[in-house]
This record gives sequence, structure tokens and C-alpha cells, in this order.
Amino acid sequence: MKKRKKPIVAVVGRPNVGKSTLFNLLAGERISIVKDTPGITRDRIYADVTWLDTSFTLIDTGGIEPDSKDIILSQMREQAQTAIDTADVILFMTDVKQGLVDADAKVADMLRRSKKPVVLVVNKVDHYEKYMADVYEFYNLGIGDPHPISSVNKLGIGDMLDEVISHFGQAQEEEEEDGRIKVAIIGKPNVGKSSIINRLIGENRLIVSDIAGTTRDAVDTEVKYKGKEYVLIDTAGLRRKNKIKEELEKYMIIRAVSAVERADIAVLVIDAVEGVTEQDAKIAGIAHERGKAVIVAVNKWDAVEKDNHTMKKFTGRIREVLSFMPYAEILYISAVTGQRLNKLYETIDIVNENHSMRIATGVLNEIMAEAVALQQPPSDKGKRLRLYYITQVSVKPPTFVIFVNDKELMHFSYTRYIENQIREAFGFRGTPLKFFIRERKESR
Repeated sequence: MKKRKKPIVAVVGRPNVGKSTLFNLLAGERISIVKDTPGITRDRIYADVTWLDTSFTLIDTGGIEPDSKDIILSQMREQAQTAIDTADVILFMTDVKQGLVDADAKVADMLRRSKKPVVLVVNKVDHYEKYMADVYEFYNLGIGDPHPISSVNKLGIGDMLDEVISHFGQAQEEEEEDGRIKVAIIGKPNVGKSSIINRLIGENRLIVSDIAGTTRDAVDTEVKYKGKEYVLIDTAGLRRKNKIKEELEKYMIIRAVSAVERADIAVLVIDAVEGVTEQDAKIAGIAHERGKAVIVAVNKWDAVEKDNHTMKKFTGRIREVLSFMPYAEILYISAVTGQRLNKLYETIDIVNENHSMRIATGVLNEIMAEAVALQQPPSDKGKRLRLYYITQVSVKPPTFVIFVNDKELMHFSYTRYIENQIREAFGFRGTPLKFFIRERKESR
């Protein structure tokens, strides 16, 4: 089976050139109002964008907006490096009103050397006649044609997006499904991600080859355990001098997005000593939104004082903070002592099977009929919801379509109820389930 990879487009540019305006315009309001997912989506670091049937992930690499010129240049270099590391296409944004600035030229040099496709965008071109002469100045950057746009007035956006997706050729090639389970190890800095990977490799004396992470900077490590092959995608390696907190967090989230995008399963590593935090929820949200299977690995469990209720309490707290993913599997481990690390492989196998499980249509409809008999569907103004038919349309994650007489009547809570009945019958531990509701006219 072949699978399409979703390309990543990163936006780079100086402060105040209009990156956020463009980002919000392309992301639409879809991602600002997300009920069921933690804070990350409101931070607007990444969004899924679709243009002419092509989907891609847009990442805003911008960070702090410092005052002094030197800091701006070093920040921009960091942004550019992040974009080069993680993106398939780089959108380099400049500002026609500020004109060509020294920092733009220096960053353009970096981008040119990266050999990644770069789309040069000149923003704030509100009148073509008035500004076109100034736009031509940007040819001096030597990274191709400048594309004039105005984010505020929504001018030139279509041409720019056409140019962006024209570079997806290689990124979107259908990858041969290689059968190996791809696991992204994600989590905050210093929770022990690298130690876990080293332990998983070292413990089993594996034949390990480091394949440079293809186009991305995360290093993929091939691992064999009990005759099965796995690819571990590491998001560690924050080689950073400046420990500016927001910037670090932003960088970490960008890394997590690009790793999760390529994985089937995300292992979220949490520090047992520190406990589960909002930041953990943000990172978990990335995997949840992308429909990946999730295992929560609580590391450093050996360092926690325990009594009979410790694990139960800790699990309760995880379920509370990660309430949007009740399906996640939880495992208590220690990279230092190796405690339960082999259990991680077993859990990955189980979760992977659930993530790719298919259920026969006949069986699904039996479960649905029984669920409807047990709990009557809701009605509104005398009209009752009728569920006609359910079928599974895809895997990774398992995705179902339910045909009903009126979409408006299918409340979120009733969909959740049907999901729970299906989970009761088949488990589906560790994987999210997706449901689409379609209307079908009443059959006579």
C-alpha cells in the first residue's frame, strides 16, 4: 500500500513583515476555535491548510520580536535553520514598505545554500502599480522571483499558493509502505527521550543503522526487536545556546509536529518527578489532532516515592490533564534502570494493530443497532434522529462514516456514545477513532 506524506511549509521573516496575518488568513478561523484540544492550537504555531485539493502543514517559525538589530538577525538565523531542518518548502517573507534590509540578504544566503525550495514573498503590496518597481528590488536576494502579495487585502495569495504547491513534487511522492512501525518519541526537553532511545537500542544489542532523517533533521534509528523492525524518530537534540523559554517551547513544538507527521505512533514521554503538565498536553494535542496512536510513557518512575495508591493517583491525573485522549495507553518506565522498557515494544505492537484494525460492516451495524435500542437517539422539535448505516472507510486512525436522516440532530454526545459502544466491543486501545456524519434522505 502506498501512503502520501503531508508536506511541511515553514514561514520565515523579520518581525512585523506580516507573517501572522498571512498565517491566520491561510489557516482560516478553523483552528482558533477548537473545543476539545489543549492550548497548542490557540498558539497558532501550525495549521493544516488545503489549496486546490492539496493539503500541507503550515508552520510559523517566528518567535520573539526583540529590539536590537543584532538580536533580530540571530533570531532570524535560528528561524531559518528551524525551517531548513523541518520543512519541505520555505516561504520567505519580506516587506515592500521596509524595502530590502541587510538581515533579509543574510538569511537569503542561508536559505539558498540549504538547497530547499524557497518561495520569496513580498508583502504589503496593496497597489501593484504603486509598488511593483520596489518589488523588483528583491530580485537582488538571488533566490528567485519575488511574489507580490497583500495579506491584509488578500491580494496575490492564490498565485503564491500555486507556487508553493508546485514544489511539492518530491515531498508528495507516494511513499512505498515499508511495513516498519514508525514511532515518534516526543515530549518536553529533559524528560529522558534520548535515554529511552539509547536504552531501547543498547538493551537488545541491535544491529542499528542511523539513517539521516531523510529531509528532516530528526535522526531516524532503525531497530530490530524479536525479529520485528521499528523506526524510532527522535525529536531530542535541542542544540541550543539561548534558553529563552517561549522560543524553546515553540521550537520543540515545531520539531514534534514534523516528527509526528511521519510517524504511526507517538510515545509521549512524561517526567514522573515533575508530574503531568499543560505543556505535555500541548505536545499530546499534536498527535491527537493528527489521528496518531498514542502511548504515554511516564519516565523516571524509579525516582518517585511510592505507596499503594501512587500509580492510581498519577494515572488519574494524566487522564484529567489529557482528557481529550482517554484512549491513550499509559506505561510506567525508567530509562535508568530499564524497568518495563521491553513492555514498551509490546505496547507499541498492540497499539499499532488497533490503529490499523478494520471491522466488517455487518458487525458494525449490529453494534450500532444494539446501541440505538439501548439508548434512543435524540430528537428536536418532534423530529427524531435516525441512524441508517455505519461503515469503516479507512485505518490509521480507524475512520467511520455514519449515515443519518439529519446531521443537525447527531449531537457530539451521541457520536461519543456510539464510539464508546464500538470501543467496548473491540477495545481500540491507544488509538483515536474518527467519525464523519453524512445525511441520506429518508428511504421510502
